[in-house]
Amino acid sequence: MSKKSVILVAAVSLGLVLCGSARAESRGEAAKLARTIQNPIANLITLPFQYNYNGGVGQYDRKSLDLFVQPVIPFDGDKWNVITRTIIPVKSVPTGTTGSVFGFGDINLNILLSPAEAANPVWGAGLAMYLPTASNPEVLGTGQFSLGPTGVVFYSVGKATMGVFANNVWSVAGESDRSDVSFLFLQYFVNYNLGGGWAIGTVPIVTANWMAESGEKWSVPWGAQLSKVTHFGKRPANLLAGYYYYSDHPTGAADYQVRLQVNLLYPETR
Repeated sequence: MSKKSVILVAAVSLGLVLCGSARAESRGEAAKLARTIQNPIANLITLPFQYNYNGGVGQYDRKSLDLFVQPVIPFDGDKWNVITRTIIPVKSVPTGTTGSVFGFGDINLNILLSPAEAANPVWGAGLAMYLPTASNPEVLGTGQFSLGPTGVVFYSVGKATMGVFANNVWSVAGESDRSDVSFLFLQYFVNYNLGGGWAIGTVPIVTANWMAESGEKWSVPWGAQLSKVTHFGKRPANLLAGYYYYSDHPTGAADYQVRLQVNLLYPETR
């Protein structure tokens, strides 16, 4: 882990501590919200802003930056709930020795159905789609409209929560001069709640490009993160800092990632 990454994670972790001391009277509420937001299909409107610093990119050992705006909006039903999970990426990708391309990437939309009746484990299934919305399709997107199945399983036991969220999409339309898409997204998660809204865990994102050559398909990270539910004024929010190292990745992809996230919560709207 680079010196800058250590300083960045330490600074954010200190910020979590300071924010966490502000509302001691809300420890019970914070603990409940911490468990709720660990469920990807919880009946809770959330608005995460996730910033990723990706280091060791390309032959010149450069960095790429991502900001993912990820609204999650559930819709109640008598027997089934509908949950929409959208990822809107803003990226800065290095080119050559000093250049970079900045702009929007392809939007990822997941629409899931989940039983309305409370259960443990909780599950949801539906449709994932990638929309060719990149502002620079050659660098920041695929130039393809892609569809496929998506699903979530979430389980809670004691102070721990765990589960997996995955989808695989294939291109169905798009620019004829661009490569076809066959892409796996798999995010497994294990969290341990410490009380008062604090949690430690691991939430890596494993991906596979099935169209790539052998040895270039997989991105496999390992790491951990620390999170804390706190308040910005009256608005509850979850703050998170984490670090992930890639044991396997395509040539030129990042060696490691520093992840920072602010997740605004809207329990009063449910």
